[in-house]
Amino acid sequence: MHSRHLIDLSDLSVSELEEITRLACDIKQNTDTYYGACRGKILATLFYEPSTRTQMSFQTAMLRLGGRIIGFDNPANSSVSKGESLKDTIRVVSGYSDIIVLRHPVSGSAKAASLYSRVPIINAGDGGHLHPTQTLTDLVTLRVEKGRFSGLCIGVCGDLKYGRTVHSLIKAMASFPGNSFVLVSTPSLGVPEYIKDYLSAAGAPWVEINNLAEAMPLVDVLYMTRIQRERFASESEYQNQRGVYILDREKMARAKKDMIVMHPLPRVDEITVDVDDDPRAKYFEQTEYGLYARMALILKMTENTAKRLDTPPRGTGTKCSNPDCITHREGYLPNLFRKSGDLLVCEYCEERAPQ
Repeated sequence: MHSRHLIDLSDLSVSELEEITRLACDIKQNTDTYYGACRGKILATLFYEPSTRTQMSFQTAMLRLGGRIIGFDNPANSSVSKGESLKDTIRVVSGYSDIIVLRHPVSGSAKAASLYSRVPIINAGDGGHLHPTQTLTDLVTLRVEKGRFSGLCIGVCGDLKYGRTVHSLIKAMASFPGNSFVLVSTPSLGVPEYIKDYLSAAGAPWVEINNLAEAMPLVDVLYMTRIQRERFASESEYQNQRGVYILDREKMARAKKDMIVMHPLPRVDEITVDVDDDPRAKYFEQTEYGLYARMALILKMTENTAKRLDTPPRGTGTKCSNPDCITHREGYLPNLFRKSGDLLVCEYCEERAPQ
């Protein structure tokens, strides 16, 4: 792999995405032949917030490859509770392990960790920013269930503002030709501007719709996520929209016969249980595909076992305007920005810098 860390799926080329998803499909068919491929290697799972599928699938992936696991699933049980910085935690744990999986509630934390790690960092979710390994899971699901990554109309529904799985999926699928997007949400929970900028730069058509039933006949893939009650501006707005973003059998009847439904889970009430029996519902299969996706990723990222610590880049005087960016929590971090057209974009959280 040309990139040492996986912070964003854009760290991988299209050819690398193809290679990893093909490997995942081979692992699915021949799981036993890969046992022992990571014998003697150690995966550290550092989960600063709760997780079921992501944490357990990474742990299972490493165990099925013959490796071992260390880490924590509650920062209260680690030196984090004593005030240890992310930098210090990563410097220590990268000395114990061969690869680190990090989930953290603050946007940009995975990028920050990569500056101080001697081993590869995998972003397992950084706040409301990105979740690239869930998107690898989604890509494996699409390879198995649709047979292609191109020429698809992809509907995403729910909390598109804070939904990191949605952000990662849109960015990945915009890299493939012929894909278009239907964005279904309330006006207050639409995708962030940087995602719209990304779609425009990629030349991927998109449209915003505030009614799920209207979107159903249009899409080849429907990606459902939760809309949380507390995200609505008021209780009256929630009551007015209640049910509009719930997928049920009636809405499924409006969909294409070969459309598939995906969901990163956990589900609350946004998909009714009677949809589970529809053969187009693929969200439980999706969780299994995630295991093979993560096995393939671990194999590729541990091919080079040399440990090294790169010199962190020099920062600028500009500060990120996003109060939820990791740079406001870990004051030692260099302020890093990149040019995007006429804009400066934070390297950690991807928010635009003030003009």
